[in-house]
Amino acid sequence: MKKIILLGSISVFLMNCNKKTETPAPKTTADTTAVTEPVIDTLGPKSFCYVGVTGKDSVFASIDDNLGTITGKLAYKNHEKDSSKGDVTGFKAGDTLKLTYEFQSEGTKSKRDIFFIQKDNILTEGIGDHKEEDGQSRYADEKKISYKDGQKLEPADCKLVAKALK
Repeated sequence: MKKIILLGSISVFLMNCNKKTETPAPKTTADTTAVTEPVIDTLGPKSFCYVGVTGKDSVFASIDDNLGTITGKLAYKNHEKDSSKGDVTGFKAGDTLKLTYEFQSEGTKSKRDIFFIQKDNILTEGIGDHKEEDGQSRYADEKKISYKDGQKLEPADCKLVAKALK
């Protein structure tokens, strides 16, 4: 009988030793003088500016991304060719900006498709054959657009880009 009582006591003792003691969480009271964090708008449009330079030719872009809907301005400043300046509108599909560039060049208003692939915060312009369709120059085949040799635009100061886009 003494053995049963001794074994029972040891078992109870061991079970109590393995129990974790839970301490109640400290009570916190609201501090009315606490500084509140500013609200950051994660749903509003995001603005980005880019510049690409090849030799003496430059490209300036100001892009606003509003949940995948893209608007902005684009300017090609070419050294010995016609330059152009205008607006871009379109959308973002994965890592590709599919835009329509409506621009003014040599007194003529034109529209053309222009796609950029966005990787590592760099925009690379898509190169491909175009065809005229309803007064707009469109890519003949979107599957045959090459980004390998396209103009690369890197992030830039928006004040510098804004001056170039005026």
